[in-house]
Amino acid sequence: MKNKISLSLLSVIVIILIGGGLRSPITAVSPVLSEIIALLHLDNLQGSLLTSIPLIVFASCSVLVSKVAVKANIHYSIIYSLIFLIMGLYFRVYGNVPMLYIGSFLIGLGICIGNVTTPAYIKNRFPEKIGIMTGVFSAAMNLMAAFASGFSIAIGKWTNLGWKGSLGIWIIWTLLALFAVGAEAFSGKRASVKKPAAQTTKSEFNIFRSKQAWNISVFMGIQSLVYYCLVALLPIVLVDYGMQKEETGLVLLVAQLSMLPVMFLSPVIATKMKDQKWMIFGVGILMFSGISLLALFKTQYVYLAAVLVGIASGWAFSLSILFFSLKSKTMAGTIKVSGKAQSVGYLIAAFGPPVFGMLHDWDTSWKSSFYFLMLMIVIMVFFGRNAAKPRFVEEH
Repeated sequence: MKNKISLSLLSVIVIILIGGGLRSPITAVSPVLSEIIALLHLDNLQGSLLTSIPLIVFASCSVLVSKVAVKANIHYSIIYSLIFLIMGLYFRVYGNVPMLYIGSFLIGLGICIGNVTTPAYIKNRFPEKIGIMTGVFSAAMNLMAAFASGFSIAIGKWTNLGWKGSLGIWIIWTLLALFAVGAEAFSGKRASVKKPAAQTTKSEFNIFRSKQAWNISVFMGIQSLVYYCLVALLPIVLVDYGMQKEETGLVLLVAQLSMLPVMFLSPVIATKMKDQKWMIFGVGILMFSGISLLALFKTQYVYLAAVLVGIASGWAFSLSILFFSLKSKTMAGTIKVSGKAQSVGYLIAAFGPPVFGMLHDWDTSWKSSFYFLMLMIVIMVFFGRNAAKPRFVEEH
């Protein structure tokens, strides 16, 4: 019993450490992007690739990763994820432009594997506590993402390494995650975490023919589109509105911290509901209201807008992750829908920042850019409502 409790505690630590490393390497970039552009003599398009490359990798590789992961020991899949992530974090701060992009690609691949496999890991290790552990995972992911965006510049100054210190410090976090996963995988308890391949006979279905999987995928994609548009470009918008550059990081920090309570609580509540439609409507109302404040009142209610959008984004993201487990019958099904949703979803998300920016070229007030997000939110609610219905991807 004591060994079982220790292993469960170690599994919780694994989930926290993995979650904490799946967004922070990306959110840490935005505050120091201008420094990177200046020191490496990049143009704005080249600089934007540091955020776009991981999203493109998520979109192009998630389905392939799910096909491999469904046949592999899930511990090994997570270990590969962390190894790629460590390599990418190192190469990205190596000091020249080619390595910057190679590192960004490897970071995207490492996060992609972790994104796809961690929901299945949770379903396997904690089948009776999926809601709670999804909440822990989502909260850890967002807390460290908030820390990364809010303190990225300060970390660079503290380490005396500038942007290299801001981005390179996440190697330490990822090494801790790798140690924890390795300790669990080789503790002599591997039999407690089975290969998902054992369940594939129950999940022989084409995920791309599942209407429910498409609903989850589009919902996942649009909520990610809104999130990445704001993470990548809101600081630029706020500076355009007259805000000091240093304060824009605080706005992002407030938005990220606002996500935390709802990211933890919403999966717990959602697992007790047969149909999560009212949660979807709540997400839509809050997100639409926050974007409207930014569009119409600029910085006048910026912190209120940050809180509203933060709560809505955290709520939407945690529901997306939960749907992978909640709307599938087996771990193999969870991996399949996770792979598809993140492939389709991040493909949708990757178009967000460029469209948001191009609309600003047409309408310099940024209103058209925000109206684009408001339209996307309406579409998100439509697909989210369908995703919330009590249907499994294997059957619909």
